[in-house]
Amino acid sequence: MELNDDHGGKIYAAARLLGVHPSDIIDFSASINPLGLSASARKALVESMDDLAHYPDCLQNELKSSLSLMHGVSGKNIALANGSTELIYNLPFVFKGKRALVVAPAFSEYAISLRQHGFQVDYLILSPEDGFAIDRSSVASALKCNYSAIYLCNPGNPTGKLYPREIIEEISSLCSETGTFMVIDEAFIDFCEEESAELIAIKNGNSVVLRSMTKFYGFPGLRLGYAVAAEPLAERLERAGGVWSVNALALGAGVAAVNDREYADRTVSYVAEQRRRLMDRLRSVAALKPFESAANFILVEIMARESAARLQEELLKKRVLIRDCAGFKGLSPSFFRIAVRTGDENDRLAELLSERYE
Repeated sequence: MELNDDHGGKIYAAARLLGVHPSDIIDFSASINPLGLSASARKALVESMDDLAHYPDCLQNELKSSLSLMHGVSGKNIALANGSTELIYNLPFVFKGKRALVVAPAFSEYAISLRQHGFQVDYLILSPEDGFAIDRSSVASALKCNYSAIYLCNPGNPTGKLYPREIIEEISSLCSETGTFMVIDEAFIDFCEEESAELIAIKNGNSVVLRSMTKFYGFPGLRLGYAVAAEPLAERLERAGGVWSVNALALGAGVAAVNDREYADRTVSYVAEQRRRLMDRLRSVAALKPFESAANFILVEIMARESAARLQEELLKKRVLIRDCAGFKGLSPSFFRIAVRTGDENDRLAELLSERYE
């Protein structure tokens, strides 16, 4: 099926398959803020239209200043990009070597970008049996193989598993001992900001934290992300992206979004409540095993004799799109991921799942 590749969010492909408008489909496959674009960001987009007559601000001072205040770091520790995926593709330019370790299940673009630069990619596969836990000893053993870099997503995607700062600090220490570059993808850390490893990465000097703004702030079509790292590394990453990698609309909306703390607080509260409600509904279906999540999505294993691909097909007939996770390293064809959306939309999905597996 056209929908089953390395990404969710294939709302346009799904609409073409059904012959309907994308707005007719409830998209649980992409984990985007269910509250939608904030009023302040929408206003900034309109006001930024006149800026399209000029090249974007290549120094990006206003957005960097807003981000530095939010995180309590220097603007020189921040490298902006056209989405965090651009940073993923630029990262192999900034560290040397030919072998990398990816903690899996994980975002497919890590391996794709590394292989494009001639890296051999190996995996440290975490098990669903113990809730995708990771420990110091397993990482220490793996790093004995002289990897140039290690990639870890926190909270995990698609698992939703949150690794406390203490564990990240232990892994950072191991990387310092072995000279391993550490990449921590925090695309969904906004929902548990207190566990961010930004200061750990800056102190380490050979590490980078990747942040996405498109998911939490609800504008994935705009593309905006950033890295936090020690100053020399942040500067190299920014140079790798080119002079105008972030457009004027994204810069304007980004400033407004970062400064709208009421929207951010409301998002965290709303997602936490809707995630709890959705988890309760999923747990009531005997054929499903949902995994605890710290993000705005939930990973689910089908315990019945059915694949996630088949379930995806059947739900799409009802104009509901989920994410088949069979393509993730370490996951069987029985796993799927669903975003936390609005209460009514979550209830609709829960009802369809209950009907199917009653």
